[in-house]
Order: sequence, then structure tokens, then C-alpha cells
Amino acid sequence: MTTPELTDLRVVNAIPTHIWRSAPDGAVQFVNQQWMDYTGLSQENSQGWGWASVIHPDDRPGLLDTWRRVLAAGQPEEAEARFRRFDGAYRWYLIRMVPIRDASGALLGWYGANTDIDDLKQAQMKLRQDERELRQMADATQLPIIVFSAEGRLLYANRFSLTYGGLSLEDFQHDGWRERVYHPDDIAAFADARRAGLARGAAFESEVRIRRAADGQYRWFLIRYNPLLDDDGNVTRWYATGADIDDLKRAEAQVKNENAALRDQISSASMFEEIVGSSAPIRTVLQQVARVAPTDSTVLITGDTGTGKELVARAIHKRSTRSARPFVAVNCAAVPASLIASELFGHERGAFTGAVQRRQGKFELADGGTLFLDEVGELPADTQVALLRVLQEREFERVGGSRPIRIDVRVIAATNRDLQTAIAERAFRSDLFYRLNVFPVEIPPLHERPTDIPILVEYFVHRLSKRAGKKITGISGETLELLQSYPWPGNIRELQNVVERAVIVSDGDVLTVDSRWLAGRSTPSPASTQPLGDALGDRERAMIEGALAETKGRVSGPSGAAAKLGLPRSTLESKIRSLGLNKNRFKI
Repeated sequence: MTTPELTDLRVVNAIPTHIWRSAPDGAVQFVNQQWMDYTGLSQENSQGWGWASVIHPDDRPGLLDTWRRVLAAGQPEEAEARFRRFDGAYRWYLIRMVPIRDASGALLGWYGANTDIDDLKQAQMKLRQDERELRQMADATQLPIIVFSAEGRLLYANRFSLTYGGLSLEDFQHDGWRERVYHPDDIAAFADARRAGLARGAAFESEVRIRRAADGQYRWFLIRYNPLLDDDGNVTRWYATGADIDDLKRAEAQVKNENAALRDQISSASMFEEIVGSSAPIRTVLQQVARVAPTDSTVLITGDTGTGKELVARAIHKRSTRSARPFVAVNCAAVPASLIASELFGHERGAFTGAVQRRQGKFELADGGTLFLDEVGELPADTQVALLRVLQEREFERVGGSRPIRIDVRVIAATNRDLQTAIAERAFRSDLFYRLNVFPVEIPPLHERPTDIPILVEYFVHRLSKRAGKKITGISGETLELLQSYPWPGNIRELQNVVERAVIVSDGDVLTVDSRWLAGRSTPSPASTQPLGDALGDRERAMIEGALAETKGRVSGPSGAAAKLGLPRSTLESKIRSLGLNKNRFKI
């Protein structure tokens, strides 16, 4: 039968730790089998002070001094040292020493255990080595690097931070160091950004000017704080790095100043550099634009297709106090009726099939600026009601939304339709018309300003030839005569297309236009425009009244009186006013 002592000895020998016992004076009396297997020393060679022979020479003096101090104090203690293995290799061990006392408190001896911590020590030494290398790298970096605690207390600043600011590490440890190196105008904003960023526990950045100790000059830096998180997501450290952006800031300021100067130069050279012409009709339009632009009044621009209504709208925006804010254009005729409300006012997620996320409308995008509603006469009835509310209340709701959104937008509308006729036909709301028609601007058709055609042609030739890589220095006399005699139903847009076609096919330095490009539309119909051009007085009145009677007072559109007479709508409207005709009486 196994005795308890033998059983205990087997247990002690099986423990994967060096177990030992010593006398009160420190002389070893017993070591377990694990010790002997590791060191290669026998029980006899390990007893007394023989065990000290396997301590690393660099660690032996310190460990023996610690052991003597522990023996004198009689209190538990721990120490670290390297022990030689039987093959000559050394490994780190943690040595725990515990006194053994009897019931009266008298010291009977010491028990000890040596635990292998070599892997841990190697990892710690590797970590310290990495930290030293990182510090060396940080000190070699010509950018500020600072480490803070989770609460924002400074722990480390690299050499560049100390040298650039002319501060010592002790200076950084005290409050007020930022006031010594940061520009006074930037301290409050930086402090607010830093306070908010530390509270959120997420990365943040801020721009600040920092004084260079070498010459006292301030330079712009982008300071970025990045948090180090533990496994639970708590911030344990903050790493702040800085990037010198002074040259970038100066370049941005220079570009901004140059752009401002260029805008002033352009504005002083030409008030409306995109609107070309010097005829009396176009000068009237420009005078109207100059008068209404500085106000916030709603403008309704009318005119045939291709006359440049959007250019006029942009000119109004450019000369307004909103010129630095967005100019947003919407072609109401190009958006399906089912989507126009979403296009203008936006929609909430799930408002309709396909609305997978919230979307801002054009009104929100133009907040603070100008919204240009082209072809406003094509708006469906329900959208007209919503637009009227925006003009009246300065607020709207997104499609599918329930919360009103207030906006500050100037509205400029444009149409080539006869809105009075549309109102009579109940296709357009009269109250919306009066809201839009605060300041009407009518763009003359090109055939009413023939003196502008040479100027426009020269403008288009210069721009289009440069784009095509050609050098065209002149325009033939026959071409100018041909272009001025053509009625241009497509107005300026058609003229631009013809000139572009001529530039493309031109092989020389003189522009020519083939008359066949215009022949299909240049010859007036003998049944319509030619009699009107020759007829005077009663004959002219009779023809217009007949066309109005036939179309029940409708002027525009494919079935309107203007189409039947072969005239642009604006020209017929002008004739009706000059003859004093009341087109509404033909609607009965």
C-alpha cells in the first residue's frame, strides 16, 4: 500500500513547476524531479547553495541579494532570473518564496516555486524593442506626433513637436502649452473640436496655426486624432498627428483671390458675356435683367424655343445676391408627370415603388440660391398646386413625408407656351400664373433681331472652330446674306447648329453655308406667310381673325393660329396686340 508521503512526493514531482524547500537560513533541502530534469543537477548537487550554479551570471548577484533580503525580512517575495537548462540554454523564471511557520510563528523554513515565464519575457522584450524603434521612427519624422491618455492627458511628444514649438516634455505636461504655440484666433475653435471629438470617442480633425520657435512664424497644420480601442471598444489612447498644410492653404487662398479678381474682370468687361447681341430688342431684355437681378422677385421668362431663356435666367442669378449659392435648373417637360413631384420636392424612403432611400429634391438642393423651372407650362395640375404652396408659404413636404420643410429659394420660370390660353383651357392655374408673372421678361425671336445674326455667327465660329481645332478667320458675304434672310423658326439654337455643321465641313479659313441646308424651311408657304407679308391693313387683320376663329382663339401649339399662319407665336402675339384684337372673343 502506498504511503501518504510517497503519494505527496509523486504529486510534487509531477507538477510542471520547479518546487523546492529550504532551511530558515536559505540553504536548499529539497528540489523536485522537474528541477532536476531541467537543470541536470542531482538532488545532492542542488542542496545547500549548489542550486545557484545554474543562475545566469548576469542575474546571480541580484537574485542572491534579493534572497538574503527576503530571509532577513521573513516575508513572501517574488523575483525573476534566468536558469540554465541541462543543454546550456537559459530561460526566464518567476521565483516565488513563501515562509513556513509553526503555530507560534517561528520560522521553520521556506517553500518555493519557479514558473517558466520565458515566452512572456521574450514578448515583453520584443514589445519594448518595438516601442524603442517606434519612438526612434517618430523622433525621426518631420511631423508632430503626440500620444494622449483616454482622458486627453499628454503621455508622449516626438522630437519634432518639442523642437518646432520650442517646448520641453515637462512643458507639455502642464496646461496652457497650446496657448504658447497655437495662434490666438484658432485656440477656441480647436478646443471646441477637440472637446467634442474626445467625448464622441471617434477620430476627428481640425485645422490650426502653430508657431515655429525658430522664427516665430505661424504655419497651418491639419491635426488628426485617432483613438486606440480595447476589446470592449473603450478608448485607451489617443494618437494625434499633424500635417503641414500651410502651402496648400496659401495656394487655396491665392486661387480664391485670383478667381474673385477674374470674376470682377469678366463682370466689368461684359455684364452678360453669354448673351450676344446689340439690337434694340436684346438691349431691352438686358435692361430688364439688370433691374430685376438684385431683387428676390419671381421672374417669368417667355419666348420661343431656342431663344436662350436659360441664359437669361443664369444672367439674373449671376447678378443677384445669391450668385455664390447654387443655380439649379429643371426641365419640367423632360421629367415624366408621375415623377415630377419627386424631382422637385424629393421623397421619403418607401414613398412609392423604387423609393429605396430618402432623396432630396431640386428645391432643397437650391436652398439659398435660384431654381430655374424651364417649360413650367408643362407641369401637371397636382404639381402646380404644390408649386403654388411653395411660392406662397416658402415650405413644402417631400413625397411620402409629413414634416414641412422651409426653404429660401428664388424661382425663375420659363415657357414657350401661351399661358393665358392654357388658363382659358384650364390647363394652367391662373393663381400660379400670377405668382410666377411678378416680373415678366419676353425674349425676342431671332427673326426680330436680324442685326444680331452677324455678331452671333462670329461668336459661334470663334468658339466652335477653336473646339474643332480649325482656324476660320472670315465669313463669306453670301453666307451672311443667306443667314439674315432666313426666318429661323428654331431661333438661336438652330443658328448654332447650322454654324457648327459649317465649321465641321469647312476646309478653308472662310466659313460658308450651303443654302440647301435651309431650303426646306426657308421658303414661306404661299397660303400663309407670303400673303401676310404682302397684305396690309384690313387684309392682315382678316387673315389673323380667320385663323383665330378657326382655332377658337388658340395661338400656340401645333393646332394654333401661329402654326396655321406659318408665324412664330411671339410674332403673332405682337401682331394681335398692335391690331388691338381680343383673341378671347374667338373662344366662344
